[in-house]
Amino acid sequence: MSTEPETTEDAEPGAPTGGAETEGAEGDAAASGEAPAAEGTAGDAAASGEVPAAEGTAGDAAASGEAPAAEGTAGDAAASGEAPAAEAELRAQRAERERIEQRKAEKKTPIEAGTKLSGKAADLLAAVRAVESGEKPVAMVFEGPEPAPRRSAPEPVRRPQPVAAEAAAASTAPAPSAVQAVRQVLSAGGAPEVLAPQAAAALGEGADELLRADPWQLLRVAGVRPEQADGFARALLGSECGPDDERRGRAVTVWLLEQAALAGHTALEMPTLLAALAQRAVPNPDSAVQDAIAEGDALVFQDALEETGGAPAPVEEEGTDEDEERPVRVLVGLERYALAEESLADGLARLVNSVPKQDGPAEDWERVAAAAQGSTGELLRAVAAHGLVLHTGGEASLTEPAALLTAAHTLGLRAWAATHGPIGRTRFTALLHRSETASGTPSTDARFPGAHSPVATVAGLLSGAEGPGRDADGALDLDLLVVLDAPQLDVETAALLTESLPDGARLVLAGDPGVLWSVGPGRVFADLLAARICPQVASRQPGPGPLGELVSGIGIGELNQVEAPGKEVVIVPVRDAGEAVHRTVQLVVDSVPRAIGVPAEETQVITPGHGGAVGTRALNAALKERLNPGPGRFGGFDPGDRIVYSPVPGRALPGRVVKADAEGLHLSCESEDVVVPKERVEQSVRHGWALTAHQAVGSRWPAVVVVLPGDAAQALSRPWVYTAFGRADRHLSVVHGVEQALAKAVAEVPAKPRTTRLPVLLAPQISS
Repeated sequence: MSTEPETTEDAEPGAPTGGAETEGAEGDAAASGEAPAAEGTAGDAAASGEVPAAEGTAGDAAASGEAPAAEGTAGDAAASGEAPAAEAELRAQRAERERIEQRKAEKKTPIEAGTKLSGKAADLLAAVRAVESGEKPVAMVFEGPEPAPRRSAPEPVRRPQPVAAEAAAASTAPAPSAVQAVRQVLSAGGAPEVLAPQAAAALGEGADELLRADPWQLLRVAGVRPEQADGFARALLGSECGPDDERRGRAVTVWLLEQAALAGHTALEMPTLLAALAQRAVPNPDSAVQDAIAEGDALVFQDALEETGGAPAPVEEEGTDEDEERPVRVLVGLERYALAEESLADGLARLVNSVPKQDGPAEDWERVAAAAQGSTGELLRAVAAHGLVLHTGGEASLTEPAALLTAAHTLGLRAWAATHGPIGRTRFTALLHRSETASGTPSTDARFPGAHSPVATVAGLLSGAEGPGRDADGALDLDLLVVLDAPQLDVETAALLTESLPDGARLVLAGDPGVLWSVGPGRVFADLLAARICPQVASRQPGPGPLGELVSGIGIGELNQVEAPGKEVVIVPVRDAGEAVHRTVQLVVDSVPRAIGVPAEETQVITPGHGGAVGTRALNAALKERLNPGPGRFGGFDPGDRIVYSPVPGRALPGRVVKADAEGLHLSCESEDVVVPKERVEQSVRHGWALTAHQAVGSRWPAVVVVLPGDAAQALSRPWVYTAFGRADRHLSVVHGVEQALAKAVAEVPAKPRTTRLPVLLAPQISS
């Protein structure tokens, strides 16, 4: 590494260092596609028994009477009807419920585990089994009236179908009269009336009556916290409001499970949930959980454990003594994630246990595999014989999936690739064209009418906006799907992908296991790697040059000194926040273009959080002043501004502002034209000269400036550093103000654990 050469400007006076609002902050996470699990979130607090303390959310606004600060929340997206891709996925998930429940009813009786439990745990387990069998819950566990009958699921379909944007918008946007009715209730309870559209969308028909009867249902609006809901309830209920109200306990239980999902968990262990409820001043946590289960707000699961550890054990044949003695862990989760995880397990098991479609003689596959070299040949042989294959490796390894698609096209297969975002799609398209040119395979032919190349984004593939389309049965019309950036798949997206594949198709999940995990709940790629239920091919192609050496070392927990004769890696020490901002702007505007030859528009700044003295907000303001000054007449934006657009929580699309008019803010996101209505700009568009690592994942730039201010030391982890440093193609500058915390994070701070059920669901379904 080298140190930044002498600068052309003097450092500005140091600014006071504020508390960093890291990527874990709940409100900003929803807005920008951040994965709260990566760095100390409210959800992690729920998982650890601590009190979640997210700041800067719409809930804060509820307390203060100001407009909510949370941007791009799920509630906003639903209210505006502007998330067709996300709505298509959610509607398809709901359509699968009846099919999944019917399948569960046809399965054999579950193993009678948990006989060693006693006290409330045993009572709860008995109640769970009674609920699952349709019997009345035991009185000592569930007190009060029986739950109202659940609404029937929609007519089942074989595969999820794409939903038109207009239909999704019409089905999710609440009627003006419903919004007005909710606004009146909010006003009566002292809550900001601007929450009305989100509340009406989140609570559905009769939202106003529901809020009057149960004010704590306001917690279902993204960003609202229990203390704000308590104030709303006191205003509406008066003396009838109390901390022991069973409505409060039930709502806080659901809220904690939602926070856990933001942190990446698909379920929480019962002791963890009870501890979190106690810290939220719920007098009787057991009853609160039991009420949530009885009302159908939450589901309970029992997973067998190994005697010597806490890992889920594979389910064995019934009737053995071992089954009766085996301990279990009791987990609680939300229905949507439970159904998604079960659907994902079913889809993966179908791929693993089935024989791939006979799409050519085995000799043809062996011929193309023999012509390839090293791990590329291994990948081709594995795909030839199996329905599910995992491929691991860094950026350099993408040549192997490209070679796979090229070989599949030569064999006449309908093969497609899907990436996490549009920048990744553009990069892989170029790589695929080079591979096809080298092999003599045409890059565009009759197999892909109207398409420049068989590469789509995952969201576009599922929504039907990109990709091969669907066959008569609703399945994707393809033979092979290669999903890149696989660590970014959450359980719901992964479930839709697997359920969308036709029988006999092949699925390859490819990605770098060292990067940050998905924004949504689950750790699908990591769970599958650990389960070892299918072939795994590890690329042996190292990252090139000093950058490749540096990032490879970080992946194994070593922060190495690397030789960088061409200034591929530069370290810029700083003393305080003010100097960090000054040096970052100087690098982007002057030093990197002058010394490296990369212009400012191709240089990306990455920092740990949005808030604080050196967060994305402060850096973007400073960079805009130097690179594109203007009055910001349209929501703070001017033509030419670099932005990041979040159409739904979890998706971040870098782009530029083209113009603004009566229709809204016109953006160009990787050559795609987007118009954001004026009322949606504040929630879904941010300036994009500086991003967080989660916003940058799946993309790469010629030059990257990673900013590590001193107040962000606690937010650093090995996956964060690996992801941020790995976004650079040619040059990496590190504005370094954390001293030894960087090396400590790389060596000692791995990814935060996530509680999931995928391994235990897969085990009994995978044939030996």
